[in-house]
Amino acid sequence: MDTRRVVGSLRDAAAFAPDASTVARVGLGLMVFSAGVHKLLDPAAWAVYVVDWLAPWVVVSPVAFMLVNGVLEIGFGAAILADRYTALASAVAAVSLSATCLYLAAVFVLEAGLFGDVLARDVGLTGLAWSVLLDSLREE
Repeated sequence: MDTRRVVGSLRDAAAFAPDASTVARVGLGLMVFSAGVHKLLDPAAWAVYVVDWLAPWVVVSPVAFMLVNGVLEIGFGAAILADRYTALASAVAAVSLSATCLYLAAVFVLEAGLFGDVLARDVGLTGLAWSVLLDSLREE
C-alpha cells in the first residue's frame, strides 16, 4: 500500500468534510447529552463513582446526585449541539470534566488504581471540552 496515495486520498476527502471545530463541538455535545440521558435511565450505574470517602460530602444520595447531573447535562449538551450558548455550556463541561479528572486521579492514587480506565478516557474528553470552549470564545 502506497502511504502517499492513501494520504492524498484522505486530503481529497477532507475537502468535503465539515470544519474540525464543528466535528469537535458536535462530538462534545453528543457525549454530554448522551451521558445525561444515561444518568436519567440508569443513575445507579453512575453512582458507583461516588466512593465511600466522598459520599459524606455529597448533600444528597449518589443516585439523586446523578439524576440532577443528568438533567443538567442534557441541557448543556443540547446547547452545545445547537451551537447556542456554546461558550457557557462548553465552559461548564470543561470545568466539570477537569474537576472530575482531579477527583478520579485522587481515587486512582488512594484506592489502588480504581477507575484508571475512566480517568484515561476523561483526560481526552477534558481536552476536547477545553478545545471547544477556546474555539467558541475566539468566534465571539
